[in-house]
Amino acid sequence: MRPTVTEIRQLEADEFAAAGELGRLAFGSAPTAAPATPAPPPSGLTRYGAFDADGRLVGKAVDLHHEQWWAGRRVVAADVAGVAVLPEARGRGVARSLLQQLLRGAHAREAAVSALYPTVTGPYRRSGWEVTGALRAIDLPTVALPRPRPAPDLSVRPGGSSDLPAVADLYDRIARHRCGLLTRRGGVFDREQPPGALPDGVDGLTLVEQGGRLVGYASWERGRGYDQHAVLTVQDVLATTPEAARELVGVLASWHSVTPTVRLWPLAHDAIAAQLPLEQARQHEQRVWMHRPVDVVRAVTSRGWPVQVRGQVEFTLTDDVAPWNAGNWRLEVDGGSAELHRITEQPPLVLSVRGFALLYTGVADAYAVAEAGLLHCPAGTDPSGLDLLGTGPRAELLDYF
Repeated sequence: MRPTVTEIRQLEADEFAAAGELGRLAFGSAPTAAPATPAPPPSGLTRYGAFDADGRLVGKAVDLHHEQWWAGRRVVAADVAGVAVLPEARGRGVARSLLQQLLRGAHAREAAVSALYPTVTGPYRRSGWEVTGALRAIDLPTVALPRPRPAPDLSVRPGGSSDLPAVADLYDRIARHRCGLLTRRGGVFDREQPPGALPDGVDGLTLVEQGGRLVGYASWERGRGYDQHAVLTVQDVLATTPEAARELVGVLASWHSVTPTVRLWPLAHDAIAAQLPLEQARQHEQRVWMHRPVDVVRAVTSRGWPVQVRGQVEFTLTDDVAPWNAGNWRLEVDGGSAELHRITEQPPLVLSVRGFALLYTGVADAYAVAEAGLLHCPAGTDPSGLDLLGTGPRAELLDYF
């Protein structure tokens, strides 16, 4: 007989090792020796576990206390990671129960939205998440990168740990006006680094400055070897001006004699992407990500909206896993802000929470959501008023978790 879940709760510190072993089995990671002195519980996350009648841990999930940028405003997120279920307990609703408890806890701590990277989409779709994007790594031939003449008003230099605050500020300047990107502040991002050290996995930091102000940077890992298989992995490459972007791409091009391939994760249509020979890109890896609202009222009121957009639309939202979201709503958008108000009469537009995710992230319009069966409306009804939910930049992610 398969184990039956009798309890779902936050994990205690002495249960972290069992959760780690469950994750190792699920994701195929190598065994690690237990530390001689247990580390203190990490901040910035909440771990949940599912237990059977014998007290055995049969499932786990982690709520990462992130923040995301949404059109100039920080939005509290409950990003999900490390979901794993014991093989003997699979197919019995353990993951759904874990995710429902995680959403309850996230709602209680006033989170608004949630993103995750699935290994399989079905269980998450049944819990209200929907595929809304992909984190793509591309490979480019280093020799194909343009090598412009140095700009006389820009300086390029290697960076160190003392430059990391300025790097974080430049990331903020670029990320804040987009949607979905992590703020990279607080929680797990506040963990202390050894003095004088660059972040794990970063071998070098290239900085471009103008008048002493940082206008672009690239963080990279050199990799091994210098033959045809060598790869320069560029974890971040961001610039606030086209001139700074050209300088950074030129520095990457200078590696052509020892690393024939440059691997990077470009933002869509930013200063860097405009300099790359993307017609020569090969996709190295793609990781699909999913989104859902934790609390639709907070998701709407806490993000930024285009100041020139005004309008309202009424709809019914269905959400079986987070029932506080369900009901009849009026969305009002005006002057850079928006609000959701509960209404008594049921509107003709009936939107599922997965459809809400597609609209909110700007990846689909209402007609496409209706074609997918995630929005129902009477024949002859124009659903395009719901496109108000997606005004603003299309959501992206640059961080894997």
